[in-house]
Amino acid sequence: MLSKRTDNNRNQLEMVALDQLVPEDHLVRKIEQAIDFDFIYDLVKDTY
Repeated sequence: MLSKRTDNNRNQLEMVALDQLVPEDHLVRKIEQAIDFDFIYDLVKDTY
């Protein structure tokens, strides 16, 4: 069922950091800690 939205609901703002959305034990965090990906910046700097 659809409900009528008020102006107050449309104008609300929520600030969320990506770190808050990814759990501490997530695989991506473990990979980020184990591998240094800084070399990629040098490889792609000519494409920007």
